[in-house]
Amino acid sequence: MIAAHSFDGRKVAVFGLGGSGLATARALAEGGAAVTAWDDNPDSVARAGAAGIATADLRAHDWTGTAALVLSPGVPLTHPRPHWSVALAHAAGAEVIGDVEIFCRERRRLAPDAPFVAITGTNGKSTTTALIAHVLAAAGRDAQMGGNIGRPVLSLAPPAAARCHVVECSSYQIDLAPSLDPSAGVLLNISPDHLDRHGTMDDYAAIKARLVEGSAVAIVGTDDARSAAVADRLQAAGRTVRRIATRTPPADGLFADGDTLLEIAGGRRTPLASLAGIGALRGRHNAQNALAALAACLACGLSADAVQAGFASFPGLAHRMEQVARRGRVLFVNDSKATNADAAAPALSSFERIYWIAGGLPKQGGIDGLARFWPRIARAYLVGEAAPAFAATLGGAVPYEIAGTIEAAVARAAADAAADPAAEPVVLLSPACASFDQFRNFEVRGEAFRAAVTALDDITVIGG
Repeated sequence: MIAAHSFDGRKVAVFGLGGSGLATARALAEGGAAVTAWDDNPDSVARAGAAGIATADLRAHDWTGTAALVLSPGVPLTHPRPHWSVALAHAAGAEVIGDVEIFCRERRRLAPDAPFVAITGTNGKSTTTALIAHVLAAAGRDAQMGGNIGRPVLSLAPPAAARCHVVECSSYQIDLAPSLDPSAGVLLNISPDHLDRHGTMDDYAAIKARLVEGSAVAIVGTDDARSAAVADRLQAAGRTVRRIATRTPPADGLFADGDTLLEIAGGRRTPLASLAGIGALRGRHNAQNALAALAACLACGLSADAVQAGFASFPGLAHRMEQVARRGRVLFVNDSKATNADAAAPALSSFERIYWIAGGLPKQGGIDGLARFWPRIARAYLVGEAAPAFAATLGGAVPYEIAGTIEAAVARAAADAAADPAAEPVVLLSPACASFDQFRNFEVRGEAFRAAVTALDDITVIGG
């Protein structure tokens, strides 16, 4: 845990007592702050009280002298309207911040030169964060991973000269971290998301950009126009920028030419790493993630050879194009995290012969936007509430059947794929739907897929 001594002896209010809120309250109290915490959920308040955290309804709180309100990133800061606790904090003259901001202040206090990699982007940030931490750890570094992935940032080991923190940052967390200053900041991409919380696309993009604006080294994906504009602006301001691209080679930066990751400098191309044969990093979207990880790890002092070795042993993230098992030539892939059509597109683009399990609770737009992938799909197995609508979309373009459940779909897809003479048929769960019609969340859905696959005969579990 990181004891937050930057608020020693001062009053701090905390709103939101989920995992990060509890960790924040403990860190502040350990650092000597007078903490008062609250949540709209009575169960969360009870858990905090049982953990020894002082709780009181902040609507009846004496805000006099309160230095800060630490807000959970899940609580509205500005849109659609500020949460009532934010209004009270502003009225009292208290700053409103989040746990990532506290981490930044503690790093500056304890070890200002300690490596700190922060990652954001609309898509790919979790995989990139996990990949960077894995490569650093594989090279023998003390890599602490947290933030929007896994552990709350203040529950990690404290900043130290030889310790590298790798922190995934959502737009909500960036909005609550005004002095965010990583040694290497990664902006992967910007596309429409969370506009209900940020108001406009311009506001959302500006918040994402703040992560790299405060970075010593700004690693920016230039495959989309908004991110490319950020890179141009930072370079014009004299900042250190590392461009990464998978579509148009930058004049200077890193580029993915198929499986080869190149450095381009002064017109010269130098191969640095290869993704050939690394199943957990298939597809153009993962090439961008790998370029970002390569740039970040080089900025942390690793050699290209050390990065390559780390890539080769990366297992991938659960439920994100996760290679679950093989049965002879057939590969089984769990992409349960693909909860809409756009999220399913990377997996569908990564394999040539697909037995596709899709469906669940449908999202607006359905799967019409995936039609370009129909030639790759040998057969579709439709589950959940979306099955009839998806069947109508597929029509005569793709053979399909209504399987109903994940278990039935796996059994039918496995049998059909086994009879396919292709070199590597793939049974792919990439639902393009939310899970809530049949499962509590996408993780439970992915576990159901894994259980159905591993129950088959003659299965070789990957990594098992």
